[in-house]
Amino acid sequence: MRKRNESVTVEHERAAAAPVPLDKGCSLRHSLRLPAADTGMKRPLGRRYGLWFRLRKLIIWLLGVYIAIPFLVKLCPAIQAKLVFLNFVRVPYFIDLKRPQDQGLNHTCNYYLQPEEDVTIGVWHTVPAALWKNARGKDQLWFEDALGSSHPIILYLHGNAGTRGGDHRVELYKVLSSLGYHVVTFDYRGWGDSIGSPSERGMTYDALHVFDWIKARSGDNPVYIWGHSLGTGVATNLVRRLCERETPPDALILESPFTNIREEARSHPFSVARDYFEGCGQSDGKVGLLLVAALSMWPLCTCMVFLIYRYFPGFDWFFLDPITTSGIKFANDENVKYISCSLLILHAEDDPVVPFHLGKKLYNIAATSRSFRDYKVQFVPFHTDLGYRHKYIYRSPELPRILR
Repeated sequence: MRKRNESVTVEHERAAAAPVPLDKGCSLRHSLRLPAADTGMKRPLGRRYGLWFRLRKLIIWLLGVYIAIPFLVKLCPAIQAKLVFLNFVRVPYFIDLKRPQDQGLNHTCNYYLQPEEDVTIGVWHTVPAALWKNARGKDQLWFEDALGSSHPIILYLHGNAGTRGGDHRVELYKVLSSLGYHVVTFDYRGWGDSIGSPSERGMTYDALHVFDWIKARSGDNPVYIWGHSLGTGVATNLVRRLCERETPPDALILESPFTNIREEARSHPFSVARDYFEGCGQSDGKVGLLLVAALSMWPLCTCMVFLIYRYFPGFDWFFLDPITTSGIKFANDENVKYISCSLLILHAEDDPVVPFHLGKKLYNIAATSRSFRDYKVQFVPFHTDLGYRHKYIYRSPELPRILR
C-alpha cells in the first residue's frame, strides 16, 4: 500500500512540474482562468468604470456647449432677432390666410398691400357686425368704400409669433366688430404670407403704410391704434411718428405692454411656452395639435436658455446687447414722452409673458409726461382671479364699457 501511494504522489508531482505545452505560435494552448469569484468582482468594476467614463464625457460636452452658446449669440446678433420676433412660429398652421371666412370671419376681406418694393403684406379688414349681411359676397372695392361709413376704425398690431389668423386674435376681431368697429389688421413683413425680412424699422413702416391707407379712405371717422405685446412697441413707434408729423390717431390702446425690449428680456418670467400651447391646434385636429406642440418647443428652449444664463457673468453683454446691436429697441418708455393723444393701457395681473409691473411702470412714465398734459391716460388692471393672462383680455365683459 505504501509503495502504491508513493508512486501516485510522485506521478502527481511530475505532472505538476511538467511544462505547459506551447503551440506553433509560442502561445499557451490553455489560457489561465481566474477563479469564478474573482471574475464576478471584476465585471461590476468594469461596468462602473465605463459608466463613469461616459458620464464624464457628457459633463465635459455639456460644459463646452454651455460656454459656447453665449459667444455664439454675441457673434451672431441675428439669432437674438429671431428669438425676439419668432415670426417662423406660425400658429395655427393649417389655415389659408386668403380665406378669413374659414375662421368664422364671414364679414372680412383679405387684401395685399405693398409698402415698399419687394415687400408685400397680407391684410384683413373686418367690418362692423351691423354690416355683416351687406358684406357677403362683396369685393375689395366695397370693403374699402365701407371704411367711409359712420363707424370708428381700429388698426390692430399683433405681437410676435403666429399670424393675423391666430385664435385669440380672431376672437378679439369678433368682439370689436360686435361693438361697431371696423378692424384692420395685417401681418408684418416676414410673418404669415407677407413677404420680406422682419426688422423694427420695417414693421413700423408697414404699420405707417396701412394707417395712411386707412386714412385715405376713412374720411372723418375716428381711427384708433391697438397694439398687443410686441405690437405695443410697433404702436408707440408709429404713434410717435404720427404725432411728430401732426397727424395723431384719435387714441392709442396698449394691451400687455412693456417698457422696452431690453427690460422685457431681462424680466421675462420664462413661461411663454405655456401660452403658445394654450389654444393651439383647436381648429387643426389631433395631428395639428401634435405638430404645434413639437414646433412650439422652440420658444420653450429659448426660455430655458435665458433661465440657465440669467445669472451668467456678463448676461447683459452676451444676451441683451446683441438685441440692440440688431437695431431692436421698441422703446415704449421713450416713445410715450412724445405722444399727444389719449392713451389706454390694459394689463392682466397674471400675465406670464410680459410682467404686470412693466405695464404699470409704463403707465407711470406716461402719466407724468408733459405730452399727455391735455389728454386722458388710463390704466386698467385685470385681477389674477379672472385668468386673462397674456392674451385673453377680450373675454372681459367690461371691455365695451372700458372702450367707450
